[in-house]
Amino acid sequence: MAWLLLFSAGLVEVLFAVSLKYNEGFTRLWPSVATVVTGICSFYLLMLAIKSLPLGTAYAVWTGMGAVGVAILGIILFKESADWYRLLSITLVIAGIVGLKLTDSH
Repeated sequence: MAWLLLFSAGLVEVLFAVSLKYNEGFTRLWPSVATVVTGICSFYLLMLAIKSLPLGTAYAVWTGMGAVGVAILGIILFKESADWYRLLSITLVIAGIVGLKLTDSH
């Protein structure tokens, strides 16, 4: 259950970060509301997950999921670079997340 909470926190973290792009410095109402709500939700789910998971593992997975998700959505939504070096870097972060999951006993 803790890993499901952590995975959910990571997904919501991606929504949080993308909403930052759309809220334009908190000048647009609904994107700003989305930023606040997803930020609180992501932290709350992370908080629940770290009750059972090691803090270092949970935090690294959460931030890694956020980084990978935002990098991929940046490529898709904002036409950011998708060169081989960037894709390799994303792959390495994913490998790190998988490695942390495989080495956790929960």
